[in-house]
Amino acid sequence: MPASPSTARAINDRLALRLLQQEGPLTAGQLKHLTGLSRPTIADLVERLTAAGLIEVVGEAGEQRRGPNAKVYGIVAGRAHLAALDVRTEGVAVVVADLVGRVLAEESVPIGGDMATGPAVEQAVALVERVVKEAGADRLHTVGIGAPGLIDPASGELRDSSGLPEWHRRLVAALQERLPEARVSVENETNLAALAEQRDGAARDRDTFVLLWLGHGTGAAVVLDGALRRGASGGTGEIGFLPVPGPAALPSSTDCEGGFHSLAAAGAIVNLAARYGASPEPGQEPSVVGVVRAAVGLVGSAVAQVRSVPEVDDGEMREKVRAAVPAARFLDALADRLAVGVASVVAILDPGCVVLGGEVGRAGGEELAARVQERIARMTPLPTEVRTTTLGGGAVLRGALLTARDRAQEELFAPGERPVQRW
Repeated sequence: MPASPSTARAINDRLALRLLQQEGPLTAGQLKHLTGLSRPTIADLVERLTAAGLIEVVGEAGEQRRGPNAKVYGIVAGRAHLAALDVRTEGVAVVVADLVGRVLAEESVPIGGDMATGPAVEQAVALVERVVKEAGADRLHTVGIGAPGLIDPASGELRDSSGLPEWHRRLVAALQERLPEARVSVENETNLAALAEQRDGAARDRDTFVLLWLGHGTGAAVVLDGALRRGASGGTGEIGFLPVPGPAALPSSTDCEGGFHSLAAAGAIVNLAARYGASPEPGQEPSVVGVVRAAVGLVGSAVAQVRSVPEVDDGEMREKVRAAVPAARFLDALADRLAVGVASVVAILDPGCVVLGGEVGRAGGEELAARVQERIARMTPLPTEVRTTTLGGGAVLRGALLTARDRAQEELFAPGERPVQRW
C-alpha cells in the first residue's frame, strides 16, 4: 500500500534533516543528490522545513553560483539549547551547547567529600544555572548526565550504591525540579565515553568494541553490532568486581577491593609506580596521570636517543637510558595488570578491539597500548587490537552532549505537526 502524501512528506523531511545532522549544511542540489528525490520535491521540502523553523540559509556554495541551489541550508542551531554534565565523586563539569552541538559555555567546580548533601546539590545546580546564563540561553530543552554507578534500565535512575556520594542521586531530582521544562536523563559515565569514542574517537571505524575505562576507578563499556549493551540490571562492564589473581580477598557485592579495581584503579597504579621507583620527583604530587605520563615520556625519550645513534657510548645518553629503566619496568608491570582485565573481556566477547580510555588511557598512549596488545597476543588466539583513546577524560562530557543532542533532535524533528516554538 503506497504511503499517503502527508506520510511521504514526513519521511522525506526526516531524511533531509538526518542528512543535515550527519553531513552539516548542504545545498538543495546536494540534498537532491543524497536523497534521490526530484528537484520539485526538494524545493517543497526546503520551503516546508524553513517555514517550520527547522532549517535556515547559512551561506552560499560559491561566488560563481547563484540561484536556489547556491544557498546552503543548515539546522537552526538556536532552536534549542542543551546541557551535558560529567558528575564525578570529586566534582561536576558542565557544558551548554546549541542544537547542532556547538559549545557555548563550559565550567567545572570541585565538590569536596566532606561537603553535606544539600550544599553539594545546590552547588552543582547553581553551576548549571550559571553556565546556562553565560551561554545566553533562556532555557534548556535537554540535559544529559554522565555519572559513575549503575543505571536502572527500567526507570533510568541512578541506583543506590554505597560507593557513591548521596548528592549524586539527589542531583537528578534537583535539576528536574529547578528546570521543569527540560528533559533530564542520566547514563553510566563509561557508557557515554564509549558512545563518544564510537562517534568521534578511537572506535569510529568499529561496530563492535570494548572501552576499558581507566581513571579514579575502573569500568568497561560494551558495544556490539553498533549498539551499546547495558545488561539485565544495567551492570554490563562493572569490571572492577572481576576476581583477579593476587589480592588476598575476593570482591563483595558492595566492595570491589579484591577485584580488578585493586590492580588498575588510580591508587593501585600510583603504588605500583612507587614500587618500581617510577614516582615523580620529591615534592611533586604523585597523581596517577602524572606518574603514567612521566614514565611514558622517559621511555620515549630514551628510545629516541638510542635510535638516533648507532652505538650508545655517550655518557648523557647512557644516563637517560638508565633513568628510563624503572619507568619501562613500571609500564610493563602495569600492562601485565591491564592484560588480565582485557583478556577476560576478549575471552567472553571477542570484540576485536579494546580501547584504553579515561585519563590513564590517554596518558599511557600508544606506549602502554602496545604493551597490552603484545601480552594479549600471547594470552588468547582471538585477534584483538588494543587502541588508545583520542578523547581521554573528556569523553564522558562529549558522550553526554551527543546523547542530549540526539534526544532533542529526535523530538524536535519527529514527523507530523511541528509547532514553531523556540526553547
